[in-house]
Amino acid sequence: MAATMTEDEHAREISSGWQNELYDALRRHDVTQFSYVPDAGHRICIDRSIADKDVHSVALTTEEEGVALACGAHLGGKRSVLLMQSSGLGNCVNFLSMVQGGRFPFLTILSMRGDFGEGNPWQISMGQATRPLLQTMGFIVLEVTKPAEVVPTVDAAANMVWKSGQAVAILLTQKLIGAKAF
Repeated sequence: MAATMTEDEHAREISSGWQNELYDALRRHDVTQFSYVPDAGHRICIDRSIADKDVHSVALTTEEEGVALACGAHLGGKRSVLLMQSSGLGNCVNFLSMVQGGRFPFLTILSMRGDFGEGNPWQISMGQATRPLLQTMGFIVLEVTKPAEVVPTVDAAANMVWKSGQAVAILLTQKLIGAKAF
């Protein structure tokens, strides 16, 4: 007799589906370098990148290191993604000027805080500033609110980054990943 899942287990199973699809889509686009500061919103991508013998998975001490790594990967003919939480974006502002100044194709995926349902007041300011800050830095910003949007958004971003040479940020909203309890 099969046991029934709790509501939390069901929610985790649903969320892991789109997270695995996200990783698979990045790999289909030949992303071979994943850099990140550990984050629960990116846990599956991080874990899969660590386990994947065909990619380099780089744990960062601070998010701006990932900007430099992605630019270096491009110069070496490789494709990279920077995984970070929206609260880490503030650490990257100076380095993001390098992306525009050097006209580097650049992909970052941000797990959002400070938007839909946020209960931590310390996350609100950076969460609300994320989109305008990225746009000010010359990024195209794409937003994902539903699991069905993950793969088409990664595909669109990959085309914009590696065919058109753009800097693109994908925001994984709290409608998608859920708001953390506080």
